[in-house]
Amino acid sequence: MKESDIRPAAVFDQFLALAERDTKLYFGNVPFARITCPACDLDDSTFAFHKHGFNYETCRSCETLFVNPRPGLDAFRRYYREAPSIKFWATNCYEPTEAARRERIVTPLARAVLEKIRKYLAGAGTAERGWIADIGAGHGVFCEEMRKIAPQTKILAIEPSFELSGICQKKGLAVVSTFLEDTARADLPIGPGERGTLTSFELLEHVQNPYAFLESCRHILQPGELFIFTTLNGLGLDIQVLWEKSKSVHPPHHINFFNPGSIKTLLERTGFQALEISTPGKLDVSILENSLGKIPADRFWANFLGQLGEDGKERFQQFLADHGLSSHMMVVAQCR
Repeated sequence: MKESDIRPAAVFDQFLALAERDTKLYFGNVPFARITCPACDLDDSTFAFHKHGFNYETCRSCETLFVNPRPGLDAFRRYYREAPSIKFWATNCYEPTEAARRERIVTPLARAVLEKIRKYLAGAGTAERGWIADIGAGHGVFCEEMRKIAPQTKILAIEPSFELSGICQKKGLAVVSTFLEDTARADLPIGPGERGTLTSFELLEHVQNPYAFLESCRHILQPGELFIFTTLNGLGLDIQVLWEKSKSVHPPHHINFFNPGSIKTLLERTGFQALEISTPGKLDVSILENSLGKIPADRFWANFLGQLGEDGKERFQQFLADHGLSSHMMVVAQCR
């Protein structure tokens, strides 16, 4: 799979330009406050770089890369509800690539999630008779795919956006139209004895307060239930090589870059046990290849990728995935 399959360069660059403009509009006059490391909670970080009005720091202890200082929750909520760049992403970036994303990303992801639920959620037939609630469901594509392969499972969409929750409702999905932090288990249309799973995909890197986010997940879940999610790995290849020039590093969207070690620390701090942490990414090599012009002084990568050939690139990408070095991270956690 290539980056252009799900993220056409010209349109994505336009989105990033709009986002940079919106950053000044929505965050230019709001207060910023310093935080401790969102993973390990230590106040021991060092300056990494400055981008679009935001400082990024790296935790010396757990290597998490994160925005510090950062605006408060209300500023982010206003941005995600109102900003033109967010609407542009939904209509110009996501919708034209939805079919490709569904085929190449979401359908395999749904199958993987169901496999994990069957493996780890206790109780015979739990996966088929329980519930799955997707946080930040967006256009509801994951929920649709889960509904196809697990028809006996209650599939729920947690989506605060008025426009996106409306799209989910039109698809016949059960929708909880609130931010996760404002959601309780009683808000979910589930029975008292039904066991289930929360999911979230490419969301944690956006969250203003990851600790509070995971605390909210834990308060919804009961012991033994699962939280399955994906997020960016700050120690992944393309992010490490491109660093501040990486398109994945674009505030105010991506403000938390955990890694396999630091995400485990955060999970333990919030009452979860990490059952699996993997990096099954498929785009690191493609992203790096498309961004070589941003690292002109580094001749190694241009020569290396140029000599690999298509088969070599696929095998190198698999090597990254197998050794925890992809920038895409998947986590299966269990509520204690």
